[in-house]
Amino acid sequence: MTESSPSTRYHIASISMHWLMLALFVAVYASIELRSLFDKGSVPREAMKSLHFMLGLLMLGLVSVRIALRAMFASSQEASVQSNWQQRLAKAAHIVLYALMIGMPILGWLALSAAGKPIPFFGLELPPLIGKNMPLARQIKEVHEVIGVAGYFLIGGHAAAALIHHYVFRDNTLRNMLPAARMSTPLHH
Repeated sequence: MTESSPSTRYHIASISMHWLMLALFVAVYASIELRSLFDKGSVPREAMKSLHFMLGLLMLGLVSVRIALRAMFASSQEASVQSNWQQRLAKAAHIVLYALMIGMPILGWLALSAAGKPIPFFGLELPPLIGKNMPLARQIKEVHEVIGVAGYFLIGGHAAAALIHHYVFRDNTLRNMLPAARMSTPLHH
């Protein structure tokens, strides 16, 4: 396959949501990593943590839209270019990615709740999910952090798989998820 056909191309709404979620992942991870540049208790550090919380909760809200778009605009892309083992692996990876997009914000919300801290969301304060319990807050935070590190590998693996499809398998998996403006410019092999 050298050209994308309309039947295998992802819908523009799905493509847009895919790249928006990637941007959110980058911002969520960047905000929590960059907080370490600032002194503990400083205003910039607290702002980075709040941004991390709010962007994570935004991801939680948008993942339902992403799932709906995936259901509404299913592509024959996966079935048309992948072997059975590739389809199973891709499905498993997507399930884990969706679990990350849903589970991590919920864990963060639970950790803030258990720590008795406010749950900021762009000028609003969301209600706690559970009562204050500092030992539980520390446990949830630890799980959140471990899964967060695993998320780097999961997201990196997802990107690597797209590149392998493009450069090794030489199929259109990556091209079909690129914005339409990029479709007119062939990717180099």
